Amino acid sequence: MTAALFTTADHQYMAEAIQLARRGLYTTHPNPRVGCVLVKAGEVVGRGWHQTAGAGHAEVNALRQAGAAARGATAYVSLEPCSHHGKTPPCAEALIAAGVT
Repeated sequence: MTAALFTTADHQYMAEAIQLARRGLYTTHPNPRVGCVLVKAGEVVGRGWHQTAGAGHAEVNALRQAGAAARGATAYVSLEPCSHHGKTPPCAEALIAAGVT
């Protein structure tokens, strides 16, 4: 028998990220709707979603809310963080710079 890859908590945090993403309905086109939940030691330290096309992405908004508490947190994101330079800098780099694991 193999161990489960994801815990019940993992599923709950990802479900919350998906719910946050839904808040971007009608406002993010042509960008995707994305939600992010940052969790550290079992506590949510930041939440964010992509609110408007061309504005900060979900991960950046969650990092702003978390502040220094983001260091060592786990990110639950409804879409893989971007790694390209466009209207906004790469979210993957922002997560790494903040110390998200």
